[in-house]
Amino acid sequence: MHLADFIAGSVGGAFGVAVGYPLDTVKVRIQTQRHYSSVWDCVRRLFRNEGMSGFYRGMSMPVTTVSISSSLVFGTYRNVLHHLHALRDRRAGDAHHKADIFLSGFAGGVAQVSVMSPADIVKVRLQCQTEVLQNLTPDSKLKYRGPLHCLLSIARHEGVRGLYRGSGALALRDGPSFATYFLTYNSICDLLSAHDKQTEWTVILFAGGVSGMCGWAVGTPMDVIKARLQVDGMNRQRYRGFIHCITDSVKTEGPAVLFKGLSVNCIRAFPVNMTVFATYELVVRVVRGAS
Repeated sequence: MHLADFIAGSVGGAFGVAVGYPLDTVKVRIQTQRHYSSVWDCVRRLFRNEGMSGFYRGMSMPVTTVSISSSLVFGTYRNVLHHLHALRDRRAGDAHHKADIFLSGFAGGVAQVSVMSPADIVKVRLQCQTEVLQNLTPDSKLKYRGPLHCLLSIARHEGVRGLYRGSGALALRDGPSFATYFLTYNSICDLLSAHDKQTEWTVILFAGGVSGMCGWAVGTPMDVIKARLQVDGMNRQRYRGFIHCITDSVKTEGPAVLFKGLSVNCIRAFPVNMTVFATYELVVRVVRGAS
């Protein structure tokens, strides 16, 4: 696999987490808790009850693992794309087939699940534990003291399978989402760039932001189910499994529940993925220029 893609994906992912984490916390709270009337209501309550630190709960886990997961996504995407390109007997300078870009993005999204799932469940539970426990009893003590304690507690009490709770929904989110993500990015860059020139930074920024929004538009329904399954194991278990979570959520709250947090995801996605792709392209150009 190309070293430049791994390094660039790792650095780009880390910058993306730093830019978008506060809104990610808001999104997870909205998806898993039913008493918020709006995004602003969630932001206001979160700040009032937990201060600024509440927006960054569990951030150390994704920051620690993002280098692996992002490098897997971008590295898998680039290498699958390279092999599919070769299978079509195309030269290195030829444009990539859109179907190959879609399939490569899908492969990249699914590839990271094995790494992403344990880190993601820790992140989600730390983001939500104050809210979940206070809904039970106002003076409840925090169940998890930090990311490592949360990880070990889940493994001890729920088994290794507990670390992969919601992983099916995560794969169904990230496969189609990253397929759309990379296809949109490449399509916009091709449309707005001259074939014989390097893509301009304004195009990269715009394409990155729009591709992130499109990816989340596709991925939000499974993101809601994933988050609910992950939080479900903290106390009383409401859902018997993936299908039951979908049917129960839709039956209780209507089909619109599958798009809870979509507005936050789209607002967050533009600056985050603008940053991710700009950083990615910059690092790729620097690494390849130095080699």
